[in-house]
Amino acid sequence: MRAQRSVNRIIRFIGTTAVALAVVVPIFVTSCNSAQEESVIIENRDSMAVMSTYGVSTIISDSGRISYRIDAEEWLVFDRRQPPYWAFEKGVYLEKYDYEMNVEATIKCDTAYYYSEQKLWKLIGNVDIRNPKNERFYTDLMYWNQEEEKIYSDAYIKIEQEEQTTEGIGFSSNQNMTQWEIKNTKGIYTIKEE
Repeated sequence: MRAQRSVNRIIRFIGTTAVALAVVVPIFVTSCNSAQEESVIIENRDSMAVMSTYGVSTIISDSGRISYRIDAEEWLVFDRRQPPYWAFEKGVYLEKYDYEMNVEATIKCDTAYYYSEQKLWKLIGNVDIRNPKNERFYTDLMYWNQEEEKIYSDAYIKIEQEEQTTEGIGFSSNQNMTQWEIKNTKGIYTIKEE
């Protein structure tokens, strides 16, 4: 009789456990499946960056020689936008090196976009450029067309040279910023008396 009671208790325990498992397992599986249903679906892929990089410091070389260094807090690449572009919306700093690794020129701005198909840079906000002649260029908008090797702007620009400051609206230059022209100029010039 005692043995029969023990067997009945074991059967009830197994039965209760089986019923509990039969109820709990489907709930658990359903909750796991519903978590999968809550995953994010991106409908418009072109609105997202294919690459997001933070704290960027990179070197660009040409034929094994270091030519440029780029520093940026954030670098986003939008490859599906038309036209595709890179975005440096938290600013960018660029140094250009000569053959002896001396800093030959610098570019700094608040925001920059690089349109890879056109090989075109658009620099926006507090653009500060120093060329190999140690001339300084200040503007709020500048374009650098690498394909045409030309830098230009239709915005206000101020150029500080050793002995004079020139201002104007509209600007064009070679990409080294050594042969430039300002449209609609005004300036302060020092005239030496003989």
